[in-house]
Amino acid sequence: MNDDIRSRLRGNRPNVPQLPSSPPQSVQHRPLHMPPQRPFTAQQPSPSQPGQQPFQPPTAVAEQEEQQFETSTAGSLIKPKRSFKERLSRMSKKQWMLISIAATLVLGGGSASAYYLVLRDKPQPATAQKQTKKTAPSEPAKPTTVASTLTGLQIDPAYNERPVTAIMIENSPDARPQSGLDRAGVIFEAVAEGGITRFLTLYQEAQPEYIGPVRSVRPYYVQWAMGFDAPIAHVGGSADALNYIKQANVKDLDQFVGGAFFWRISSRTAPHNMYTSMAKLDEYKAQKGYGKSVYDGFVRKSKEEPHATPTARTIDFNISGALYNAHFDYDSATNTYKRSVGGAAHMVVDQAGAQTQLAPKVVIALVMPQGLDGKYTTYNTIGTGQMILFQDGVALPGTWRKDSNKTNFVFTDANGVQLKLNSGQTWLTALGGPERVTYAP
Repeated sequence: MNDDIRSRLRGNRPNVPQLPSSPPQSVQHRPLHMPPQRPFTAQQPSPSQPGQQPFQPPTAVAEQEEQQFETSTAGSLIKPKRSFKERLSRMSKKQWMLISIAATLVLGGGSASAYYLVLRDKPQPATAQKQTKKTAPSEPAKPTTVASTLTGLQIDPAYNERPVTAIMIENSPDARPQSGLDRAGVIFEAVAEGGITRFLTLYQEAQPEYIGPVRSVRPYYVQWAMGFDAPIAHVGGSADALNYIKQANVKDLDQFVGGAFFWRISSRTAPHNMYTSMAKLDEYKAQKGYGKSVYDGFVRKSKEEPHATPTARTIDFNISGALYNAHFDYDSATNTYKRSVGGAAHMVVDQAGAQTQLAPKVVIALVMPQGLDGKYTTYNTIGTGQMILFQDGVALPGTWRKDSNKTNFVFTDANGVQLKLNSGQTWLTALGGPERVTYAP
């Protein structure tokens, strides 16, 4: 600095307001350490007019106006304050970084505080709630099974879309034990000729792979099959039966025409060795274009009701003779009727050789007029007659009715109320008179 500036800093500054004076005391001036300045060369002021301040250079005037001196009560000298602009121009990079960080924190904190104080508790404008329509209670899920039209048992619904298949099965001693009888849903038993009985077996959900021996058909078996809208599998038949099949346009699965869908086994002699399977007959039906069977099944109960005191533990059907008369023993443990024929348990055998005794859930005695046409037995199956229903260990007398070939049997009690059957295999035997049926508790 030049001498003029130093003198000004030491107190010889004109027009600087003086602070109120305190009692005289000695004041020690601390030397000021100023940063090095560029040499300043002041221009000599021009002669001033009276009453005017002497000329000063602009830099000196600016420095004079910006610097302030304050004296403490003790008389000490306070360092002069720099302008904000000058301080910014003298800041280092480190100081700039610190200021930036501090500014970020301050701004962030301020924003958070503003949100907390202003927005947090500020009530939100009410929004219009969506109006939801009240819907009706949803329908319960459809059951995965339904009652079989044929047996009343719970099955996949798809099985009810299948055709019912009727198959003629032989019952001579040479045909025993038969195969597939235990899988049938409904079985009709009647005399074919010479006292020899045969069975009309009906299948829908069951798919046996080994069924036989298959034999010839008679007219009344055809009438029973028609009540279920069932194609009928057989090996020929009586002339009356074959003519009736043609005249009534019955769904026919004759082995004489479709030999490829049957086979003979070598362990038995003809004619007791003709067999088939449901898979083969399905092919045969498809070839003939036979689809779903449309019919009214027997009315079934929702659940079984075994009686604590059975009134019909044993049942006997006097059909034709010792080799063919049937006997049933009520089994309370399974609520079934174990069947015997010709004085022995009536067994069935599968293709592997395993044997099982037949045990239907329901047994029905159908009392209907029986006669002969030459060597062939005849039954009047259209009309009405007496019947006895055996189920749950008891006997229930009633009436059967079949109005036409294409309608099914209907069973009613003495009051005309329709009788309901247990679900499962149903066995029906045609008998020439009520005296042919006996039972005991």
